[in-house]
Amino acid sequence: MTQPATAEGLLAWVPGHGLIAGLAADTQLLVADSWLLKDGQVRGLDRHRERFLRACGDCGGPTLHQLTEFWRDMTAALPRTGAWFPRVELVAGSLQLRLLLRHAPPLTPDIRVWAAGQLDPRTVPRRKGPDLDTLARVRQRAAGQGAEEAVLIAPSGLVLEAATASLVWWEDDTLCVPAPHLPVLAGVTTGLLQEQALRAGVGPAHRERTLDQLADREVWLVNALYGIRPVVGWEGRPMRAGSAARAKEWQEWLEGLMEPLPVE
Repeated sequence: MTQPATAEGLLAWVPGHGLIAGLAADTQLLVADSWLLKDGQVRGLDRHRERFLRACGDCGGPTLHQLTEFWRDMTAALPRTGAWFPRVELVAGSLQLRLLLRHAPPLTPDIRVWAAGQLDPRTVPRRKGPDLDTLARVRQRAAGQGAEEAVLIAPSGLVLEAATASLVWWEDDTLCVPAPHLPVLAGVTTGLLQEQALRAGVGPAHRERTLDQLADREVWLVNALYGIRPVVGWEGRPMRAGSAARAKEWQEWLEGLMEPLPVE
């Protein structure tokens, strides 16, 4: 029986033997998925599972039976105490399934964003994994401009998302997200927000907007690690951030969705 891990590290999955350290050789990722884990609690884990399994299937990865067995062993190995940012991976070439255990970074409540207009450099924008190294370099450039994130835009100038987060914003009393035909990742946190907006009668609305059209609006970057972070400053462009009037209420709602890991 797999026991919860207690240290950071990379574990490879071997059918019939579970997760084992020291077997991870390949580095190029076909698929990746990650989430915040706090004292054995996580938000939307079933949604991460669905997205990961679907992406693996799209790549011609392991069988559904193997993926299900891996997910069971992976869940059992997740730590039950502390703050973590685990990542599940499917590796190119060997099609090896892995679990990368990392401590979670400090969680900040808001964010400054580089808004110079970074053209989307991704090769597979609708699948998390293949472009993580490229996006890390984009964030490094953003850091050089005094920001923690960068907005990716389409050749048309329309906003897509950030390097590691989805982009949502408010227009009057409506929660808005990029139009579905645009090349964006299906964010788990964005999906939760869209469903809550529907229940509350405040959206969601699909819109096509340029960066300049987000000036003075309440804009959030959202992902599974940080939850909701309102943009409090735009760097590299003369535009002001709008008031984060709704953020606190929605942050508290999202925090309330954390629930214990399933028990096998």
